[in-house]
Amino acid sequence: MSDDRTASPCRCQPSADTSAPAGSLPGKGPVQRSVFHIPGMDCPAEEQTIRLHLADAPVAALVFDLPGRTLVVHHGGPPGAILALLQPLGYGAELRESSALAADAPAPAAGDQGRVLRLLLAINALMFVVEAIAGWWAGSAGLVADAADMFADAAVYGVALYAVGRSAAHQRNAARLSGVLQFGLGLGALGQTGSRMLAGGLPVGEAMIGISLLALTANVACLLLVARHREGGAHMRASFIFSANDVLANLGVIAAGALVAWTASPWPDWIIGTAIGILVLAGAIRILKLRWYSVTKT
Repeated sequence: MSDDRTASPCRCQPSADTSAPAGSLPGKGPVQRSVFHIPGMDCPAEEQTIRLHLADAPVAALVFDLPGRTLVVHHGGPPGAILALLQPLGYGAELRESSALAADAPAPAAGDQGRVLRLLLAINALMFVVEAIAGWWAGSAGLVADAADMFADAAVYGVALYAVGRSAAHQRNAARLSGVLQFGLGLGALGQTGSRMLAGGLPVGEAMIGISLLALTANVACLLLVARHREGGAHMRASFIFSANDVLANLGVIAAGALVAWTASPWPDWIIGTAIGILVLAGAIRILKLRWYSVTKT
């Protein structure tokens, strides 16, 4: 996971929250349906930040379309109040349309996406452990960095599942914790790369290829899990893109392992380890910065 899913840390939550009925919000009057165009919202990191920033607002449901850069909000009060919360984030939010929501209109539902997200969380968490141990054993900075990327994915899925239906304070605490853990792992991955560069040892190229093939299989499984849902919700489409980028990272480590075995040089491993480590660290910094901003400015 890494920054713009060039990295991504970034990470996800179901595309719809149904914390209140569609027709009214307690003490807030009738619900409006407002559509916002947000050009700067293109990855799950921004989605999570917006969720946290709107956590205390009179919102009944949020429906994100990351590829389309749009957000549909079911909310109480005037749409201008929601826009005023979105604009300070710097994503270029604009109100496209707004209308009253019928009292009997159903709130968006995530269907069985929660089950899929739990499977994605389990797969990424397992591969984090496998790659971390294998990377340490094989002396591969690339495998260690890819393990950190797997953890970043798992952390976002975990935060998403934990935060559903919980209070704003729980959401913020969980989000900050995942960001801190990602930051630490990003530093650790870069530190491992630096220490291996100083030590000058040659990683086991065959192990890099074998473990990365296993990780590739896991990420292809994730792609298959979300493929049938990617048209049913923006969150699942984002998860599909997310897993596809993980496949590219796996292919990068496989290529590095092949070059290590062929050239008997550790440089390909160091380069891919540095690249993935920077992406994980940059994504964590971005999320932490935006989440702290959302907490202090809300």
